[in-house]
Parts: sequence; structure tokens; C-alpha cells
Amino acid sequence: MLGTEIVEIPVLYRDEHLVAVHKPAGLLVHRNAHAGREPFLLQILRDQLGQRLYPVHRLDRPTSGLMIMALSPQAAHALALQFANQEVGKTYLAVTRGFAPPQGLIVDPLKSESGSLQEAQTEFTRLATAEIPHPVGPNPTARYSLVRACPRTGRTHQIRRHFAHIRHPLIGDVLRGDGRQNRFFRDHFGLHRLLLASVELTFHHPEDNSPMTLTCPPAKELLDLFDQLGWSAAIDAFKVQINSR
Repeated sequence: MLGTEIVEIPVLYRDEHLVAVHKPAGLLVHRNAHAGREPFLLQILRDQLGQRLYPVHRLDRPTSGLMIMALSPQAAHALALQFANQEVGKTYLAVTRGFAPPQGLIVDPLKSESGSLQEAQTEFTRLATAEIPHPVGPNPTARYSLVRACPRTGRTHQIRRHFAHIRHPLIGDVLRGDGRQNRFFRDHFGLHRLLLASVELTFHHPEDNSPMTLTCPPAKELLDLFDQLGWSAAIDAFKVQINSR
């Protein structure tokens, strides 16, 4: 989780039209009315790269991982259209409470900020499970799942809201999650963050329309957790799968 210090943002890919970075958990993408004077991603990257950037999609403050930004208004327009038209493939890794189903498609309309219902679909696959001997809730053990989530739509907080809907909330979700589980992960694992990471984006390059796939490894604190839960082999297999595409 990001502290108050300004950090250097890892750059994963850069050309003259776009840049892909690894956003830390806890960092706002851009300043809003509630942010005060804390640093935000656009400001840090502008100073780090020495040029103006144009955001083309969102990544929630508590979520870490892959994010792309355009380096010109023309590239921003082309990329933003792909996100708006749901033409971008998005893959996340998440840790949920309980043993999630092996796979599924969550279809549950979500309310927008204006109150209107919007179609929302999230496809997911369970990659691994863990059961540890700690009575966090009413049971003598605690169960967790590592899932790959691929939202087909781009609604606000969609993955968090959808997994809460199927009663497998994300660990670290302070709004819709399980408070006992969140406290356990803070106390036992030292994790004070949402366990959700953007790990892959597929889209077309804004200049020549060539297909692109960019990937981002999970943050170190997530990899350490996966190792403690016995999920290293599952993560290695997942990496092989996305790198072979």
C-alpha cells in the first residue's frame, strides 16, 4: 500500500503514442475534490516522464496494476473509444472470501452514479484455493480463493460489487467486504489494501491499429501473500498462460 511519499512509477511499456505503468495500490489517478494535496498518478508521471499525459481509462484508488495513458490527444481519442465501446480485454487477479465456484459469468446490472441501471457482466475462473486453521468467522477454518476476473463491461467498482453479489467479497474491500476477514489480513499478513490487481490489457494500438497485449506482474506484497497461501504454482501457471498468448 502506498504511503504519503512520492514514489517512482514503474514503466512497463512506452512508445511515442502511449505509456503503460504499474499503478501502486492507494494512489489516486488524478486529483479529486476529496483528495486534498496528496500526490496522484498523473502528476507523478508527468514529472517523471517530463511530458503531458492523457488518461483513457480508470483504475480505482485501492487497486494496483496495469494502466495505460496516451501521450497525445489523438492517441487518447483512439484509445478512449476502445474502452467506451468495450473493445479492450481486461484481466484482474483477486482474492475472495470462501471457495468461489470453479468458473462463472456474473450478470447483474449495477446502478450508475445517476441512479440508472447499467448492464454489467464479469467472467471469472478460480485459479486456486486455500484453507487455513484460523477461526476468522463462525467456522474453525478460513477459506479463500484466487480468481481471474475479466469484466466484459466497465462499471464503477464492478468487480468488487459483483463478487459481493455472489457472496464471495474481495478481501480488503472496506465498503462491501467482510470486516472480520479484512482485519485478519491486516493483523496476520500485514496487508492494508484491497486484494485486486490489473494484470493484462488487450487492445489495438492507436497509431496503426495493430493488436497489443500488455501484462503486469502483481505487486510484491501480493506475490508474498500468494506464496504464504501456497499459490505460487498457480501464479506460475497463470503467467505462462498469459505470456503464451
